[in-house]
Amino acid sequence: MTHEGFDAVAESTERPANHLRALFIHHGLLPYQDPHLARFETWIENKLRAVPEEIAKPVSQFATWHHLRRIRSMTTPEKSAQAPVHSAKQEITETIKFLDWLWETHQRTAASCTQQDIETWLATGPTTRKAIRTFIVFINNTGTNHRVEMGHYTAKTRPTITQDQRLAWLRELLTGTSESLPYRVAGILLLLYAQPLARVAKLRTDAVETSETNGNVRISFGAHPVPVPRPFAELLQEHLASRPNLRTGAGTQSPWLFPGTRAGQPLHSNTVMDRLRSLGIDLRGARNTALDEHLLASPPPLVADALGYSHQIAFLHADAAGDAWSRYVNLRAKP
Repeated sequence: MTHEGFDAVAESTERPANHLRALFIHHGLLPYQDPHLARFETWIENKLRAVPEEIAKPVSQFATWHHLRRIRSMTTPEKSAQAPVHSAKQEITETIKFLDWLWETHQRTAASCTQQDIETWLATGPTTRKAIRTFIVFINNTGTNHRVEMGHYTAKTRPTITQDQRLAWLRELLTGTSESLPYRVAGILLLLYAQPLARVAKLRTDAVETSETNGNVRISFGAHPVPVPRPFAELLQEHLASRPNLRTGAGTQSPWLFPGTRAGQPLHSNTVMDRLRSLGIDLRGARNTALDEHLLASPPPLVADALGYSHQIAFLHADAAGDAWSRYVNLRAKP
């Protein structure tokens, strides 16, 4: 009963092996190992197994020296590798596609590709191809190829929904029956507080505070807790009292606001996203509109601290919303 033992049988009995591994980790019988990071290492090996040597070598260096080293250094029991692993997989997949095209079309490798190759690749395909930028920076910084460069990608459109649509979805999730309680709560956290669902899925129960004196509810996303208005406060407390997936070995002591089906782990953010998308909610548009509404009512630094965003992101959204808070200094002089 070791991590190596579970790895040895995971290929033939992956689900039961990973379930038992999660139980052992949760109860302290095995040292902590992030499941996303462990599967990512196996994913890299499988991904490169059928790739030609001229492609596999630079991608292996990129995956190992850049992604694996970075993700290992930042992963802790409190900070899952789920999001960085997802991003790394996208970048590695697009890099393999680019190098495969480069070799098949021009018989060139990462070391011999030209700036024109990169421009052609980006101009003749979907925007997902922009994910090769990290690899281009990597081969430039490591001396593999100093002749190429690639700037940051700037989205041409910024999806939003109307405020009426946002309020209609809030009303539906608060009072309707189109979804089960956990996904309604998750959707409201997106629509009300502009919270990315990847962050929502990792919220802990201690993020929610209930005052013993007046019963007011607050929730923490950033530097300080923010109020939870009624009737959402009642819905949130109902969810806390009846969280699902508490029979996975973690019991009622699970720290997650949205416990997952595997012991000690939260609900996967993709599960939440898929359920809310199936209702017809534009997730990015809803988050942008919710953040815009907050920025129209408060200055960017206050919104950033309250909702867990960086000040830079808050100011960028304020500009996009058409309100850079130039009037804020004048307003401060008024009672």
